[in-house]
Amino acid sequence: MPMEDEKTIITPLIVDAHEDLAWNMMNFNRDYTLSAAEIRQREQSSQVPNLNGDTLLGWPEYQRGRVAIVFGVLFGLPIRFKLADWETQSYATTEQAHKIYRKQFDRFQKLVDESPDKFHLVETKKDLGEVLNDWENDQKTDHPVGLVTLMEGAEGIRQPKEVEEWWELGVRIIGLAWSGTRFCGGTNAPGPLTKEGYQLLESMADIGFTLDITHMDSLAALQALDIYPKGIIASHSNALGRLKGMEINRHLPDTVIRRLIERDGVIGVVLFNGFLEPRWKKGDNRLSVTLQHIVAQIDYICQMAGDARHVGIGSDFDGGFGLQAVPNEIDTVADLQKLAPILLEKGYSTEDVADILGGNWLRHLRQILPEAL
Repeated sequence: MPMEDEKTIITPLIVDAHEDLAWNMMNFNRDYTLSAAEIRQREQSSQVPNLNGDTLLGWPEYQRGRVAIVFGVLFGLPIRFKLADWETQSYATTEQAHKIYRKQFDRFQKLVDESPDKFHLVETKKDLGEVLNDWENDQKTDHPVGLVTLMEGAEGIRQPKEVEEWWELGVRIIGLAWSGTRFCGGTNAPGPLTKEGYQLLESMADIGFTLDITHMDSLAALQALDIYPKGIIASHSNALGRLKGMEINRHLPDTVIRRLIERDGVIGVVLFNGFLEPRWKKGDNRLSVTLQHIVAQIDYICQMAGDARHVGIGSDFDGGFGLQAVPNEIDTVADLQKLAPILLEKGYSTEDVADILGGNWLRHLRQILPEAL
């Protein structure tokens, strides 16, 4: 990665590969067409900030931060993890999971139908091109945010061949696990791919889904990296090698990172403080975690790869945490742009920075999206 003397950069487009929009819209009725400040004000007298923190997202903030593409997540919580009645997006059976994921996708569709000037579903290369062309139009001040739909945890898929239904709806990325599932081991539930897991991967490959290995146990992830022939990413995962003392299988060991790099995958760095600084615990002052912690994760992956082509942002914003649990320089998603000058100062080129903040994810999308429906 070449050194450059320049200290400024044209503000690049940002792609965020993991935002829990549907989960928040369904649980808390969050309206992401509003600003983050408006959403916070609406929720000020409720229990939402205590349950999920103050939001980091809002449409004006997407505009200010040039956040052009977001991977919008479908997520249901296994019933064994449900802690309170407010958690409406939880399931005990595969059929219940299917209904939850389907209703969340319908909520995305409703968002797009009601606010076509603000959000646009990205299902094809044509869709992607239209969104990006709009953002490149200097005559406009407001631009639609492109939503690429990602299913986190595959329990909503009742049988492997059902993936065709999800593809036709518009889902383009599937992660097999959150915790352990019938498909493979997951976070805090180690284990390999199961027979059903192999069958699901085969059906996904037949159609062309990207596989998201985030939350998969490392054994299952390595098995998938060896046999899955289509695109593979880790939408929101951090490097275990930078998290000494956090020996849990939520994070990526070097063996998995190297294999993912070999497969031309991209890793989205998570911005939750507890995944950036091992000593940080929920409720701690957020001043102890800074943008430098994010850059350290980015740099670790780049140094392992020998280039800046395999890392991006997968913020996980509003995914069970909010303002109170992110680095202290971040107030909203717009502040992701603050990473650019730090990366430049560290010696990354303007091209590297543009790739890290969005270009690497765009390259992946151009590779895996169909031309048109």
